[in-house]
Amino acid sequence: MAKSSASELVLRPFEGLPGEADWVAMREIVPSATAPARTTAEHGARDVVITTVLPAGWCALHREDGTVLLALQGVLSADDLSRDLAAALLAAIEAEPGTGIVPEQLDAAGAPRLQEVLDTSVPFEVTVHEGYEYWLDSAAEMTDELRASLDQAAESTVPTVKVSAVPSAYWCRMSREFLRWARSEDEDQVVDAIARLHAARESGLAGGKFLGMFRACGLVVPVWELPRGTEAADLEEPIQELAERLDAALAETAPLDANQRRARAGIVSRQVTLR
Repeated sequence: MAKSSASELVLRPFEGLPGEADWVAMREIVPSATAPARTTAEHGARDVVITTVLPAGWCALHREDGTVLLALQGVLSADDLSRDLAAALLAAIEAEPGTGIVPEQLDAAGAPRLQEVLDTSVPFEVTVHEGYEYWLDSAAEMTDELRASLDQAAESTVPTVKVSAVPSAYWCRMSREFLRWARSEDEDQVVDAIARLHAARESGLAGGKFLGMFRACGLVVPVWELPRGTEAADLEEPIQELAERLDAALAETAPLDANQRRARAGIVSRQVTLR
């Protein structure tokens, strides 16, 4: 697990949490999703909801109905995101119902990290949403104005679906369809494995092609461009087959040959860092 003082740069802020790759996906690539979590007994054994975003620039919210939500996206310190998020969560728990927490209110100096605040025995199970109704109190009245606001937010959201056959893989539709698959293995291992597949012409998915990968929160996220019109349900079997090939390549320990090194160089040259 990455350790830090309040001033150290932590490259993998979610390391040590269950479902690290899904935490990264919710932070970087999934527009609307939630996942349950619980604080430790020391912090009240409080059920909370992890979200991608919240309205009004809030990083956390104590809803009127008592539900506490923590948003992973938004502007927070680049030094240790885990510490900042934990500070936001604890502030929301202590706040009065109906209170939103903005980053400017927070002082994370000396605060614990999420790894210390959350009960890591609770599985991190992501539910992707088409809209943002989870923002609302359970007893909130759905007015025309509120419905219009939610519909407007949903209209600008990239359609995204979690592929159930493998962990941390997300189909999305932008100009066309793509698959983005957050990986928790060491970056060099993933790059080497995909280079082995690419050199053998085995890196494709469902008739689509491997595009490249980006770094986010210390992990790499490989990306595939899919044939136009591919739906998330079409990927269930092909991605299992790709997972088998990728696992075998990850287990390979022999040095890369010349073709594989060239493939690796091409992958690295196109790699982008988001965080």
